[in-house]
Amino acid sequence: MKDAFGLPQSLLVLGGTSEIALATARRLIARRTRTVWLAGRPSPALDQAAGHLRGLGAQVHTVPFDALDPASHEETLGKVFAEGDIDMVLLAFGTLGDQATDERDPQAAVRVAQTNYTGAVSAGLVCAAALQNQGHGSLVVLSSVAAERARRANFIYGSSKAGLDTFTQGLGDALYGTGVHVMVVRPGFVRTRMTARLPEAPLATTPEAVATAIELGLRRRSETVWVPGALRVVMTVLRHLPRGVFRLLPV
Repeated sequence: MKDAFGLPQSLLVLGGTSEIALATARRLIARRTRTVWLAGRPSPALDQAAGHLRGLGAQVHTVPFDALDPASHEETLGKVFAEGDIDMVLLAFGTLGDQATDERDPQAAVRVAQTNYTGAVSAGLVCAAALQNQGHGSLVVLSSVAAERARRANFIYGSSKAGLDTFTQGLGDALYGTGVHVMVVRPGFVRTRMTARLPEAPLATTPEAVATAIELGLRRRSETVWVPGALRVVMTVLRHLPRGVFRLLPV
């Protein structure tokens, strides 16, 4: 069960090699979390992540999980919940894709959409139902500021995150009053392996900063978290710019 400040004793990470997810797990283990499930495709990186968290004092399990295989989600994730209550699910898997390549290759674009949206809808609904059956828990979903408005530079990725963001907001409304807390996290540019090949954007942040914001959001039972917080104001302005003006911006 969570403590009085909303921090979990048990954590299920969907996307077990995500740098943001692992930074969050480290932070929560330093506070209260004692059991962690890392769900992802079997790989040396997943095993290494599990070993690292074990070294911090947590009991860590790895779970084979593929976002692109929704048919397996109910069985795979059901086995985790059958082991005992899960206080927090962190949905952290996703792919950035390559906009220039994906525009020329519809199948590659579809893979981005299926990973970031379809797979997340499937896993999110499975976990939401399990948390509701428990009567408690948090579902934290990593969205992106890219969900706020389509940009020429990344509209394939942004559209998939926009779908995920809207889905998560609606799921939060559906679960309101059930004891399940749903939180959308909207980071800006995060310095990770996934973004290493890209030019750094203004207000860039780190996995550790996102983890700190997630912890604060859990304590406050926030529904939406922006990282950094200044992006809330920036995106409010950009979202309301006339399309013709927005199209001319170097974004």
